[in-house]
Amino acid sequence: MSKVSKKKDRAPRADGTRTGATRTDARAADGPGTDTRTDDGARPATTAGVSRRRLIGGAGAAGAAGLVLGAAGGAGGYAATRDDPPAALTTIGSTEVMFHGKHQPGITTPLQARGHLVAFDLASGAGRRGAAALMRRWSALAERLMAGRTAGGGAGHDTGVALDAGPSSLTVTFGFGRSFFERTDLVDRRPAGLDPLPPFSSDHLDAGRSEGDLWVQIGSDDSLVAFHALRALQKEAGEAARVRWQMNGFNRTPGATARPMTTRNLMGQVDGTNNPEPGESDFDRRIFVPSGGPAAHAWLEGGSYAVVRRIRMLLDDWEKLPVGRQEQVIGRRKADGAPLSGGTGTTPMDLDKTGADGKPLIPANAHARISSPEKNGGAAMLRRPFSYHDGLLDDGSPDAGLLFICWQADPFRGFVPVQRKLDRGDALSPFIRHEASGLFAVPGGAAPGEYVGQRLLEA
Repeated sequence: MSKVSKKKDRAPRADGTRTGATRTDARAADGPGTDTRTDDGARPATTAGVSRRRLIGGAGAAGAAGLVLGAAGGAGGYAATRDDPPAALTTIGSTEVMFHGKHQPGITTPLQARGHLVAFDLASGAGRRGAAALMRRWSALAERLMAGRTAGGGAGHDTGVALDAGPSSLTVTFGFGRSFFERTDLVDRRPAGLDPLPPFSSDHLDAGRSEGDLWVQIGSDDSLVAFHALRALQKEAGEAARVRWQMNGFNRTPGATARPMTTRNLMGQVDGTNNPEPGESDFDRRIFVPSGGPAAHAWLEGGSYAVVRRIRMLLDDWEKLPVGRQEQVIGRRKADGAPLSGGTGTTPMDLDKTGADGKPLIPANAHARISSPEKNGGAAMLRRPFSYHDGLLDDGSPDAGLLFICWQADPFRGFVPVQRKLDRGDALSPFIRHEASGLFAVPGGAAPGEYVGQRLLEA
């Protein structure tokens, strides 16, 4: 950290985040742009607290020309006329997630507003040495960006997109695909968890948007911060790797609801109910690879497996259904995500509860019933998705849906058995199409002084 840093230390949260950091260190040490925030992250009242009355009252001397000039200032001029100071936005921008740790960031980190998923293929001849050099550069870059600093690399290297922003909960997560081990002559260290996923009847997969040697997940609560990280990582790849595919997603912005709540997907359904929680006694066992496995796979201890699926939603068809029918398909109320068996969004489903007609309140083919751990031998996965919208298809229907990402200690005990069961009779299946797929081994977190994957590439 630069000697001119004025960052106020705050104890990191259990999820690895830290709030209240003042970003004058990044601005002074790493590039132009002055951050006038105080230690608590708020803008001085002389700028953020300008009221509409004061602005208009002071316009007389400047005349009409002054007002036109203010309008030309774009967002800055608009912000100056608002009656409310942007305190909430300042809080969001100052939240920092730690890069180093037992696990990589972006797994248990709370859902972010913006995400980019990118797969790369190693260049021919890069080999193990080239892959190690790339992961070393990427890890150093991710650490800088997650701390709210510039990309570095000399004059002109940084695009300047995020110069006036804080870290905004930025996370960068790295994973290795099955083909990575062939490209680096490390097949003997490839775990069985990277065996190819079986085909499913709902698959309509595009090979060009599936799999890949390397996978990068970027998340942030600010779109420009996320885009800046995306560009920096793509540029840092240099000649060592090329982009295979890229997908861009979004979620609701933190603070947009009156109280914290599970996010909704583009079908309007609460998505993420019944997710495993980090505080549960068996959470680590279900989500992270334990120690004590084969020595050849020790590099994966503390890591996880990510299954990535681009799932297009047939929204035109879905939106024709009345709300009551949609709830029968899902098995939960649309308003609050509560199970049709009663209760609230956090109430466990009562799969045996019947209605006056003697039929189960949660239909036999409801998505929530079929995918529940109770119906899958306890199989569980941590779902951490983004929504996407890529415009319209040739027939005029929306190319929109879910970038489904799930985390588990073993995909053949988590994702695969659940998806197989869904494949055999899920009421939701007629309204979705699985169009891309990837499976990646995500190493454990890097210790200070390490880069991600070092225990594999330098063993």
